[in-house]
Amino acid sequence: MMLLDSFLIRAALAGLGVALAAGPLGCFVVWRRMAYFSDATAHASILGVALAVAVDAPVFGGALVVALLMALAVSTLADRGTASDTILGVTAHAALALGLVTASLLPNVRIDLMGYLFGDILSVTKADLALVWIGALVVAGLLTWRWSALLTATLGADLSRAAGIDPKREQLFLTIALAVVVACGIKVVGALLIGALLLIPAATARPFCRTPERMAGLAALIGMVCAALGVVGSLYVDTPVGPSIVSIAFGFFVLSRLWSPRLR
Repeated sequence: MMLLDSFLIRAALAGLGVALAAGPLGCFVVWRRMAYFSDATAHASILGVALAVAVDAPVFGGALVVALLMALAVSTLADRGTASDTILGVTAHAALALGLVTASLLPNVRIDLMGYLFGDILSVTKADLALVWIGALVVAGLLTWRWSALLTATLGADLSRAAGIDPKREQLFLTIALAVVVACGIKVVGALLIGALLLIPAATARPFCRTPERMAGLAALIGMVCAALGVVGSLYVDTPVGPSIVSIAFGFFVLSRLWSPRLR
């Protein structure tokens, strides 16, 4: 436990925990083309933070509840055939704007918006670290439990129904997992960048893997490496940790496009 007294160790462990969950989940974001979906959910978490502060509730809980409600709302729109890229884009930006306006209207309350927008991983406490890893393990367990069903539902609704799998139920599981990752990641990379941590490691891993399982494992590994390098590197060059993590992930993505034999 003495190791956890170091803010650097806590920051690194928090980054590793979020990356562990975001990597495999991000594969489904890539396969299902849910980038806007994840952005809408992540941006809504700022509104959850503001509401939680307003009623003196845990920030993690507020972000989780509002992110989950937004994800369910967007998922419902998709089921009705109205969740186009335009609708998702409008929803994502509107949710962020509402969160910022709500935060500005809170009387006698100051919220570190920069920390929630871009992450403040160096201020992670032991309680925050516990929540991050509990959330990461819940998401990892959920994906492991539903892996085959989620893959079948991803291939197509008709195929999943033929296999006796309810695609809406699997979408609900993904929605819950996404909300948990967003709530966990808001302190690590922030609401604006958690979508990148879901998307970039998975997209980086894709050209090098021939099976979904390998892609999920490699995406988690890439995310964890980026998190560790981002935390350590930011201390040496004095840059924000969250954006540093995402910048390193982008560097890996560019290299994957240059080196992958499947893309030549």
